[in-house]
Amino acid sequence: MKYVIGVDLGTSAVKTVLVDPQGKVAFEHSEAYPLSRPQPNWSEQNPEDWVKGTLVSLRRLIETSGVDPSQVDGISFSGQMHGLVLVDSEGKVLRPAILWNDTRTTAQCRKIEKTLGTKLIDIARNKALEGFTLPKILWVQENEPEVLAQAHQFLLPKDYVRFRLTGDYAMDYSDAAGTLLLNVGAKEWSAEIAEAFGLPVSLCPRLVESFEQTGTLLPEIAEASGLLTSTKVFAGGADNACGALGAGILGEGRTMCSIGTSGVVLSYETNKDLNLEGKVHFFNHSEKDAFYIMGVTLAAGHSLTWFKETFAAEKSFEELLQGVTSVPAGSGGLLFTPYISGERTPHPDANIRGSFIGMDSGHTLSHFTRSVLEGITFSLRESIEIVRESGKEITEIVAIGGGAKNEAWLQMQADIFGASIIKLESEQGPAMGAAMLAAYGSGWFASLGECAEAFIRPAEVFKPNAEQVAVYDGLFALYQEVYGQTRELNDKLAAYRK
Repeated sequence: MKYVIGVDLGTSAVKTVLVDPQGKVAFEHSEAYPLSRPQPNWSEQNPEDWVKGTLVSLRRLIETSGVDPSQVDGISFSGQMHGLVLVDSEGKVLRPAILWNDTRTTAQCRKIEKTLGTKLIDIARNKALEGFTLPKILWVQENEPEVLAQAHQFLLPKDYVRFRLTGDYAMDYSDAAGTLLLNVGAKEWSAEIAEAFGLPVSLCPRLVESFEQTGTLLPEIAEASGLLTSTKVFAGGADNACGALGAGILGEGRTMCSIGTSGVVLSYETNKDLNLEGKVHFFNHSEKDAFYIMGVTLAAGHSLTWFKETFAAEKSFEELLQGVTSVPAGSGGLLFTPYISGERTPHPDANIRGSFIGMDSGHTLSHFTRSVLEGITFSLRESIEIVRESGKEITEIVAIGGGAKNEAWLQMQADIFGASIIKLESEQGPAMGAAMLAAYGSGWFASLGECAEAFIRPAEVFKPNAEQVAVYDGLFALYQEVYGQTRELNDKLAAYRK
């Protein structure tokens, strides 16, 4: 039996999966690492923690499975997007990595907008948001100029790990699209954007396809991981692009809804000239010459976790959700907006905060729980509606992540989205997408689409209930009013947040 390994470099842990040619996960392993918040709004990690965690996870994967290292054809990666790693000419890290959820760069975002104007959307196809990489580089330029002066290349998290494993500098298009330095349509670094901020284009690594081989394992890495120096290493992709691969989003109109800490609606696109004016993200896919439209709810699953820990800490998630089906659609006139961490789509607003609207003395814990699920799903529908407005017909949506684990929530998604929701037989998310890139790169399949047919199998379909759809359509219209009615109030309240 031969295998490939998918490595998913997340924010809190690295996950490795060993996958056979039928797409079956034979073994998996995770290694956690710390997150540092040295100042308010800062979020950093030590890139060496990623490397150590990856090597430990790979070794334990091989040891636990008992697989002979010669049976592993290749490795590929999925990684947290946007994080900035600066290295010198010898590959030494110059400062801690600044992560995607670091929000210190508001001033730099305004500078980018003022400097580039409409060219930013025309070239990079995305708005300047604090999470992206270019604002982080400009923050270093302004606050730590001596660090940037030493920088030879900037890398994203998974690219740094792959560099340490192979000695090769590279970045794939799907991750490069989230830097604001890529000409997304032309698939090349934008000299115009780089030069506008006094950055040499040489700071950007060479661009490769996600399935492209970028080397083999260095001898010391092979020894530490329990693999062979001949093991092929493939570039990999951004976590959302790999999540899309792992859900089979490889054709026009195919759409995915992923609910984890954040929530993502992602739809496949082939028109490189599509310009949605930054209403949603527009990134390169891990499939060659394909793209995806993506909307993000910052606090999707996080809203449910916050609610449980704050109001029902003694209950498990299963116990908390048990009463949801006894409450009718609309939660007895209770609306929740999941803006507890600010919002991304369609409102890129760091000041907005969440609301429960319509509380009365008849509402129980189950009413509040259902309203949280409905509010998260309404927020994701806003992204779906933007995709539909671009001309796409969305009748089926693949559900992955925590939101795919509860049947009541899956049915709620079908009713709120007005589309059939497909639950997969085995859902490994970005790790499976990374494994698919390694399988395709290793020559197991003629295309990523063929790989998806072999690896991904639907388990269940939840169809929308016409009566519930009508109720939710009315409630969604009310939900959309809440942002505009509370925005000014939240701006004023921001001064009181400590």
